Amino acid sequence: MSTDSRFVIVGGGLAAAKLAEALRANDFGGKVTLISAEDHLPYERPPLSKEHLLGKKALPEFTVDPAPWYRDHHVELLLGTTVTAIDRSSKTVALPDGSTLPYDKLALATGSRPRRLPLPGADAEGVYQLRTIDDSDALIALFGTARKLAVIGAGWIGLEVTAAARAAGVQVTVLESESVPLKAALGTQMGDVFADLHRSHGVDLRCGVRVAEIAAARGRATGVRLDDGTVIDADAVLVAVGARPNVELAADAGLEVDGGVLVDESLATVDPDIVAVGDIAAHQHPVLGRRIRVEHWANALNQPAVAARTMLGAQATYDRLPYFFTDQYDLGMEYTGYVAPDQDATVVVRGNVAAREFVAFWLDSANRVLAGMNVNIWDVGDRIKELILSQRPVDPKRLADPSAKL
Repeated sequence: MSTDSRFVIVGGGLAAAKLAEALRANDFGGKVTLISAEDHLPYERPPLSKEHLLGKKALPEFTVDPAPWYRDHHVELLLGTTVTAIDRSSKTVALPDGSTLPYDKLALATGSRPRRLPLPGADAEGVYQLRTIDDSDALIALFGTARKLAVIGAGWIGLEVTAAARAAGVQVTVLESESVPLKAALGTQMGDVFADLHRSHGVDLRCGVRVAEIAAARGRATGVRLDDGTVIDADAVLVAVGARPNVELAADAGLEVDGGVLVDESLATVDPDIVAVGDIAAHQHPVLGRRIRVEHWANALNQPAVAARTMLGAQATYDRLPYFFTDQYDLGMEYTGYVAPDQDATVVVRGNVAAREFVAFWLDSANRVLAGMNVNIWDVGDRIKELILSQRPVDPKRLADPSAKL
């Protein structure tokens, strides 16, 4: 690749920074420009609802690379800048000041944004969401003054913020429309584990409820009203009802979009000069045999190495199994694998659920392992991967027996 070539990365998170690293690690000698809508250097997002929110990590500790790294590796940073359009015919991106920037290869790492609720009171002061370091800092400040917090949504972000709020002594009411927390991700049986966890730490968890409005007085949130008329008083409200991928830029450029930016096994879009990584990438997975889009840290960390090789014209395939983790109170968990929303699966448990020390496995109808989740048990991740990748049927009884080797 010519040293006159310019590769442009649109995005300011972990995936964008790792892609810049990977290009230089693969000896790309051309220009690299990273364009981020945030004013901060690219940083990792998991600490925003975990260690940073608990006061255990400061931003420099989870900033991907310090400023000198970009200078020393000749990566041009355009911070606080939003790409407004992509012109694929001229191979340029448009910037807010009306200027354009040419590219030879383009990487989209635009991430996602919190879903908003179309409810009365949603725009009141004292209604929070969590996506950026500024959002996390605002919650930290809130924990120092608030007595009561209402959390709408019992997904990963909602529950992790709840755990941090309880650690700060804040009373928390969690409102979830499903019958258990995390039902879409883990199903009813494992969702009950997290319900018990939070209730044991004093959380008022209410499942199967519908929020009608965010109550407000003089423009400030005072609580939440449910559709049955019940009012939950609160000093502030966190809305944590999932995220939407930022695919508008790609869609407006004519790239294929269906719940995410469609990419092949090499992370290339329908345009061979454009790749997509991270939250927005709806990736054709060669091992799972289906297209998946996963909004988790591991994709942002690992996909850029493959995307960089694809941009440089080398053969590359992203075949890692999905992985995510959470830390809530004294529960630490890792999840490996994938169970499709429309896929029937049987859960087999190995260990002590009551003590929250166990491994759960999801099996298909042929008793093949689809996914595994280890809770407060470590050093089993590689065994779980082997079981999934082998595609061999297992004996559920032996799988459930802690004395049998995985």
